[in-house]
Amino acid sequence: MSREISERTTTPQSPRFGKRSRRAVLPIVFGASLLILGIAALVPSDPPPAVTERARGGASTLDRAIRTAEAKLARGTRDPQTLAELGAAYVELARAEADPALFPKAEEALRKSLAQRPDGNGIALAGMGALANARHDFAAARDWGEKAKAVLPDNAEVHGVLNDAYTQLGDTTAATAALQRMLDLKPGVPSFTRAAYEFEIHGHVDDARRALERALADAIDPGDVAFCRGLLGELAFDNGDFDTAERHFETGLRAAPEDTSLRQGRAKIATARGRIGQAIADYQDLVTRQPNVGNLREYALLLTSAGMPDSAERHYRLFEEERRLEESSGSNVDLEASLVAADRGDAGQALKYAQAEWGRRQPVFVADALAWALHLNGRDAEALTYADRAASTGWRSASFSYHRGMILARLGRTAEAAEALAEALRINPHFSVADARTARDMLAKLGGAR
Repeated sequence: MSREISERTTTPQSPRFGKRSRRAVLPIVFGASLLILGIAALVPSDPPPAVTERARGGASTLDRAIRTAEAKLARGTRDPQTLAELGAAYVELARAEADPALFPKAEEALRKSLAQRPDGNGIALAGMGALANARHDFAAARDWGEKAKAVLPDNAEVHGVLNDAYTQLGDTTAATAALQRMLDLKPGVPSFTRAAYEFEIHGHVDDARRALERALADAIDPGDVAFCRGLLGELAFDNGDFDTAERHFETGLRAAPEDTSLRQGRAKIATARGRIGQAIADYQDLVTRQPNVGNLREYALLLTSAGMPDSAERHYRLFEEERRLEESSGSNVDLEASLVAADRGDAGQALKYAQAEWGRRQPVFVADALAWALHLNGRDAEALTYADRAASTGWRSASFSYHRGMILARLGRTAEAAEALAEALRINPHFSVADARTARDMLAKLGGAR
């Protein structure tokens, strides 16, 4: 069995061993490229207390599965299925620990499985798809997923791999079809969290929240509880509801005290509330525990804003080291590299990386990154085309609105620029430690010009 982990920004999903606790039937209706999920009546306001308590105790399903598979293979057993399951578990462990060095280990197990059973090995094919998603090689993930589907057409995890790949490639029709099939086959944490992402990118925030609450109600494993709480916190934070976000992050940490995504959320809350000393301490602890590219970028931005350029520079150098490590493990992090280059004012590199990423995949967040890089290079007419593309699904993103507003301001479209910047601040007045201040300043300037 497997576990999918949703990358709202970012992050690819990967398989999990374990069982879901209950089933539900969730009809999906397609129309105007939007997915409408009839789940409101199925969603409790919070998971039952007994579920949360159960989640706190015992080893995680993933840990047990890895230990069991390794012990079985250590006895010299020739078992392609166990190898496939172990490879998939290594992918998930790499995600959970932000350790791309585990990717080659996962690939080795999966390829051994395929060598032992070259035909009909759907579990290994799906594992290779999950690994490709984790490495941000989404075209390869799509291809592996389609091969797996030919062998296992009724396997929910296979459709999860395809949903992830098609979402990241910008093929919303195929992504939604894969999600529909996954929900039909196996409603649960993996499918509900994916449904929430689908809702969010189409601007249906309340539906996204309900889907995540439904996922939380199904969560038993402590990793699932932490994951759902983290996503609920991120959704609330991204829409400016800091009290709710903080509640989810803190509640999640009681279930999984070492979870770094929840610690990141707590650090973001401290930043947004102006508790800069606490935020710096929280981020320092976070990057010590998990020095991935996202955490290092956020911390460097905070240090820059706090007037600590030397410390920021050290962490940007650590970002580069981590980026090289991920690339050496077969991952693609051009999107993250573009964002950091933009943060540092290196317009040429920001555009180079954004164009490279756009050549691989065309989801809305890559369109936004390319729009911003073009703006930084003074190519605002082109930038607006991609900003329009980023806005096309209706995602309520403060960053998207901010970028669009700054582009429109450069083009002299004052009223539209002011509307976009005001929208960014309505969505989340503290969406960025640096850009929110710039948005307010530009909005005041535009207001004075009218």
